[in-house]
Amino acid sequence: MSRVYLPRISDDILRNALTASGAVCIQGPKWCGKTWTALQQAGSALMMQDPDQAPNYMSIAETKPSLLLAGEPPRLLDEWQVAPVLWDAVRYAVDQRGEMGQFILTGSTRPLDSEFMHSGTGRISRMRMRPMSLFESGESSGRVSFTQLFDGKEPEGVSTLEIEELAFAVARGGWPSSIGLADQTALQQARNYLDAIVETDVSEVDGHARNPARARTLMRSIARNIGGSALVATIRADIAGDDDSLSPNTIRSYLTALERLFVLEDQPAWSPALRSKTTIRSTAKRHFIDPSIAVAALQTNPAGLLKDFKTFGFLFESLCIRDLRIYAQKSGGEVFHYRDQTGLEADAVVALHDGRWGAIEIKMGQAKVDQAAANLLRLKNRIDENKMHAPSFLMVLTGNGYAIKRKDGVLVVPVTCLQA
Repeated sequence: MSRVYLPRISDDILRNALTASGAVCIQGPKWCGKTWTALQQAGSALMMQDPDQAPNYMSIAETKPSLLLAGEPPRLLDEWQVAPVLWDAVRYAVDQRGEMGQFILTGSTRPLDSEFMHSGTGRISRMRMRPMSLFESGESSGRVSFTQLFDGKEPEGVSTLEIEELAFAVARGGWPSSIGLADQTALQQARNYLDAIVETDVSEVDGHARNPARARTLMRSIARNIGGSALVATIRADIAGDDDSLSPNTIRSYLTALERLFVLEDQPAWSPALRSKTTIRSTAKRHFIDPSIAVAALQTNPAGLLKDFKTFGFLFESLCIRDLRIYAQKSGGEVFHYRDQTGLEADAVVALHDGRWGAIEIKMGQAKVDQAAANLLRLKNRIDENKMHAPSFLMVLTGNGYAIKRKDGVLVVPVTCLQA
């Protein structure tokens, strides 16, 4: 039985991008749905990894790549990076045709800079795609629009997931192939993804053989420190008991490979204009593209998360960061974090390209909402509003409860009420 395509937030982003660029390159991890989403808007398609045609396609790419571009636009070139010459071929074709929306390229690895000649600036725009958010998988009611929060709308809604269901959503992840499957089968998808990364992908991404056991150890360490410092020293200290032979350069090599596979996506630090000379910490936070990868690396499951609420809390934060990135992307925003020398922090700061921003603290339960709200208000008071916008909103993102606006103006919103 064929599966039904579930609409994605990326659908509108891709549609808009095709009206503004000659070609759009969709980048993201394997299994996140890039090809399926692209096919919804493609006029024709070239599957570079089709086992029956791949040798023929590679031969054509080496002799006359323009032949592979013939077809009804937008022409989808799936996994184009296996023949990097296609990038320049698309760039040249866009120049010659002089029309928007001619090509869609999808790729599960970020090519090395030396693998193609031109950046594609002005011809090929880039679009990041991630696994599904809770709204896209049907586990958020969508009563609260993230976009409308920037316009001042007050939230209304109530959490729709029990804590056990939330633990399952974290462990299963947002992989489209897992949505709607029986519980154990759905959970196996993330484990299979982890196995593919450490056994094959981490070596194939750049042709450098890497030890699967070391890759697994490294990913387990990242999982144990999810949402924490991205420093190599932190990881090396953590894995000393598992594999103390891993040098800093080796760790960097593995991390670079995981970043090129879009498995890791660091959360950069935010640098606002402050009233005082307080020093802002600039270290990024480390996150997997989906929290289910961390669950698989830790060899746990929903029941295990419910017995270890400290780990569950860190992974819940990672799930929220994933969803915030997906929702912010539609508004042209990016997700940062804030921490200064006094210890004041915000788990997420969403900054839009027009200068508007909102600060968010993430708390799975209700017990620490008051403390989180106080932190957000302290952050607001440190911002120099003569040099930048006042916050569009301050929000505590939770795992349960009601979506409300508190008397102090801070919003409280369950992540299971949120959408783009």
